[in-house]
Amino acid sequence: MKKSADKELTEQGREEQPGARGVGPIVSSAHLSGRAAELSELEFGLIVAGNAFDRWMVRCMNAAGLPDMSPLDILVLHSVNHRGRSKKSADICLVLNVEDTHTVTYALKKLLKHEVVISERRGKETFYSITDKGEAICQAYAEIRENCLVDSLRTLGFSNTDLGSIASFLRGISGLYDQAARSAASL
Repeated sequence: MKKSADKELTEQGREEQPGARGVGPIVSSAHLSGRAAELSELEFGLIVAGNAFDRWMVRCMNAAGLPDMSPLDILVLHSVNHRGRSKKSADICLVLNVEDTHTVTYALKKLLKHEVVISERRGKETFYSITDKGEAICQAYAEIRENCLVDSLRTLGFSNTDLGSIASFLRGISGLYDQAARSAASL
């Protein structure tokens, strides 16, 4: 294989830039790489993207008029607003893949206090619905998202089809991690 003056191939077949020799892939846990350095790269990307997404949600919700919300509070609010139907906390946990139900319960209490959701008892179950105030906040969030994020995303060259493929891949990966978690719990 011919080496150029500008680039060399690493053992994994990736191009390496001059001056980066011996550094390897960018990972937060190189000690875990073993047979799958690329998995460590993916995990590092998920960590960085997850933290950026959390920061984005908090700042966007603050700009929409609802300050002091955690990322989970925001996800729960959007989940309650989704499709305009009442939801049980267990259903919200299932959709968001949240195992610690008390964190969703706490988020719902916080949202009730801010009067962006309401609760209704039906037999033994409590259902949560969006209020007019909550719907207006979610609409403001959507408008800010369109203005600040959607156009910027297009500059990266991603189409809606590309984004759908990435989303599908991430859902598949989440299933693998869920299965691995069950396996690890049985060790």
